[in-house]
Amino acid sequence: MTGAPLDGRLVLDLTTALAGPYATLMLGGLGGRVIKVENPHRGGDSSRTNSPYATRDGLSPVKTAADDMSVSMLLRGRNKESISLDLKTEEGRAVLMDLIAHADVLVENYSAGVTRRLGIDYEAVRAANPRLVYTSITGFGSDAGDGGKAMDTIVQALSGIMMTAGEPGDSPVRFGLPIADLSAPLFAVIGTLAALMEVDRSGEGQHVDVSMLGAMTSLVACEPFDAFESMGYPTRTGDYVPRLAPFGTFRASDGWFAVCGPTDAFAAGVFRTIDAPELLDDPRFAMRDARVSNSDELHERMADWAGHRTVDEAVTAFESNGVPCAPVRALADAVRDPRVQSRREVVRIQHPDFHVDTELWGTGVPITFSRSEVGLDRPAHALGADTQDVLEELLGYSAERIAGLADARVV
Repeated sequence: MTGAPLDGRLVLDLTTALAGPYATLMLGGLGGRVIKVENPHRGGDSSRTNSPYATRDGLSPVKTAADDMSVSMLLRGRNKESISLDLKTEEGRAVLMDLIAHADVLVENYSAGVTRRLGIDYEAVRAANPRLVYTSITGFGSDAGDGGKAMDTIVQALSGIMMTAGEPGDSPVRFGLPIADLSAPLFAVIGTLAALMEVDRSGEGQHVDVSMLGAMTSLVACEPFDAFESMGYPTRTGDYVPRLAPFGTFRASDGWFAVCGPTDAFAAGVFRTIDAPELLDDPRFAMRDARVSNSDELHERMADWAGHRTVDEAVTAFESNGVPCAPVRALADAVRDPRVQSRREVVRIQHPDFHVDTELWGTGVPITFSRSEVGLDRPAHALGADTQDVLEELLGYSAERIAGLADARVV
């Protein structure tokens, strides 16, 4: 094995909440040295006050001691150092500029216009380090002006994704996972890595600008919903997907399972499984286009068959006939799948100071390299825990200068 792909790269993390911290989490998992810059007067990253908290006595809905840490921060703060720095002060911005001079990447997710007002936008800082890759994750783009607060649910609403789930006529369905907060940082990481490659070629950094709305809507646009509507296909199909029939989730006697049979070969396996081999010769079901036109009847027959069997019986039957099929699992079961745990795609998370008896599982780096070693194996740090070390060792500040910054409440 070699080192991680981003070994030797320094990432400044000026992010909070989820979208930005998830991007820097992945950059840290890929080997970057991530220094998280947090406001010393507002409790740092807002994730630090997300209930529940890991305490010495287990999980708690409220913070009970100074060393308690939110589960959100235990997840998002891994592989990061934390320094406290007040960027609203001239002295704080001067320290940031010294950090930028050493950095390869800066990631921020302030609301649009905030970095300009603080004097730390890309145009203001690029002279301090022309090779810097400056990555912004905003709701609507860094050039959008004051577009309002782009919370995940707001972006889901604007992107149209709420109208892709549920039955026709249902109220909008909010995606349970904060998908907008998670998709934008993935695009930001892609853009950051591409920009780093370009720096190696040209020597020039640049501004990487990702909007949550753009990232989310681009995913929605991967499905041709306009074409579906023009052809009369419903865009909201509930448990089934008629245009891929047989395809959907079905209720068994003790739970749910999913079946995907969009090809003729898979459909033939479905017919054999539900004891209806005659459908192979039925012109309503023998070919894919015909099955789409008659999907309601086909799915109704499958649902009736499923209702008389357990999930295990149904999955075994479909798989024995070569049909893709799987149980619908609870979240706790899904993260404990030995396949994802053995590949470190899901990993245990721990408190930096004490053992947490409760099993806590969090995202790993879901990428396996043949030579490089990656992972999220260093616990989150307390707010400002690394301030002195970073200022002394990276920037060469004297103890007197650091003490002066502390006295002035800059750090």
